[in-house]
Amino acid sequence: MDIIKLNFKVFCCWKRRFKLRMAEPPQELKNVFVNYSHNGTMTIDDLRSFLVRYQGETNATREDAQAIFDSLKHLNIFQRRGLHLEAFVRYLLGDLNIPLSSSLGVHHDMNAPLAHYFIYTGHNSYLTGNQINSACSADPIAKALQRGVRVIELDLWPNSNGKNVEVRHGGALSMTSPVELDKCLVAIKENAFLASEYPVVITFEDHLTPSLQSNVAKLVTKIFGDMLYKTGSEYLTEFPSPECLKRKVLISTKPPKEYLESHRRRERSEEWEAEMDEEEIPEKTEEDYEAQTSKKEQAEGREHDPDEDEDKTTQEYRHLIAIHAGKTKGELLDWLKDDPRKVRRLSLSEQELENATRKHGSAVVRFTQRNLLRIFPKGTRFDSSNYCPFIGWMHGAQMVAFNMQGHGKHLWAMQGMFKANGGCGYVKKPDFLLDRGPSNEVFNPSEALPVKTVLRVKIYLGEGWHVDFHHADFDRYSPPDFFARVGISGAPADQRMERTLAIEDEWLPVWNQDFGFPLTVPELAVLRIEVLEYDTTKRPDFAGQTCLPVSELKTGIRAVPLHDRKGDKYKHARLLMRFGFETPFCY
Repeated sequence: MDIIKLNFKVFCCWKRRFKLRMAEPPQELKNVFVNYSHNGTMTIDDLRSFLVRYQGETNATREDAQAIFDSLKHLNIFQRRGLHLEAFVRYLLGDLNIPLSSSLGVHHDMNAPLAHYFIYTGHNSYLTGNQINSACSADPIAKALQRGVRVIELDLWPNSNGKNVEVRHGGALSMTSPVELDKCLVAIKENAFLASEYPVVITFEDHLTPSLQSNVAKLVTKIFGDMLYKTGSEYLTEFPSPECLKRKVLISTKPPKEYLESHRRRERSEEWEAEMDEEEIPEKTEEDYEAQTSKKEQAEGREHDPDEDEDKTTQEYRHLIAIHAGKTKGELLDWLKDDPRKVRRLSLSEQELENATRKHGSAVVRFTQRNLLRIFPKGTRFDSSNYCPFIGWMHGAQMVAFNMQGHGKHLWAMQGMFKANGGCGYVKKPDFLLDRGPSNEVFNPSEALPVKTVLRVKIYLGEGWHVDFHHADFDRYSPPDFFARVGISGAPADQRMERTLAIEDEWLPVWNQDFGFPLTVPELAVLRIEVLEYDTTKRPDFAGQTCLPVSELKTGIRAVPLHDRKGDKYKHARLLMRFGFETPFCY
């Protein structure tokens, strides 16, 4: 008898889990429908009026409204005379009502120098997983390019016999398995312009001998041919524009002599530190390194000729370089000096960036008005995690390099930022990062800024989880308890997250809650949305996320598709939300 009762209980839960219905629209949606319909029916002209007056689509035509009608004809709920409430809600939740306009395409001015754009940038683009022992492959390179990434990083090393070049992650702790350079280059060629026609930059981290550099030059030239952009001169006085570089591949690395000198300094540092206890290592200057090297070379009975390495280096490799990289001699502030005779790329770790912005914020902004600044994750991010990109963007850094094979809120924000401008991988920097005042002053990111606008967000309801998720992904024996988190990633003053109530035992939750977000830098703000399933015994279960550039949000009621942890869109899971902007009278 007990067994029969137990089975009966499980059966009831099973039945409860799959019993779905159409969610009852909130009263606000019903009121909107009433206001734009007649006698319970919305005609084509009524729908166009709704698009123009409520949704803010001032250029909407009768043909646009007709296209919406046509998209609903396959549904049993469609009526020839017009839309009733249920059909209207189906339209609102449909793919023709998304929050970013696909018709805009690339709409930023693409004729400015490269330094005027944020560029979708990858870090260690060949890694499939963590930074220690994951495999190297051409596949993550192809996937990154297909998502719109425009900067690919390759670490070049001699193979085991020193005769060929392989791509792998270096360092004392790394045990990553290598991949052949030619496979990586072919993957770049085949995928470079599938998502975007705008230029792809390949950054080389070069650990090669001059003879292997010569081999790389021949291989790169052979594979890319006319796709390869060459400057025709040693240095550029200004970077060309993305528009004139369409379907071009650019190589960026340190010129060979500069690389060899920095490599020698790094080796000297490692030798110095190996002779001392870790706690006793002092701060060392460039003069310390040179003095130590001089003594070492004298002890070995030889003199160092600074031109010796340059003589060994082939000109073929140097001629590949379209974007010169490297640090100038001196301290941090010296690195950030703008040379009016040439432009270059500077790379800083996330810690170096934090130090630079804390001490020399305006100098960073000034440097990035003409030159390229690349930021890369600190070396202790062995799990391929990422960092907050907005510190770099607030200071004009164009190449905020991310581990694209991971996931998490920072990568989601990065993906959201580059949904702007048609997803082409280039987003024009806001004017305040490019302007100079009457006394040649530039934007100071540390100054307090006034609130420019208030973003109003309302979350009505959600649907689709019962299709995209297995019934046991959440509560095993009852419907899920969904709640949503919504907020802003952006300038420090703008960052804030809010959450809705958890709706218990419901596959089709209706929250009907609204929030306001004052924004000081709406140009850089990204709207973060995440849905979770509440659990009393453990961390909430993931149920989808998306990030959207605030600067391109369409106002009105919109269907917001959700994505998985990697950023791939679910087919059905989505939210119905409303967006609007208000003048910040109260802030």
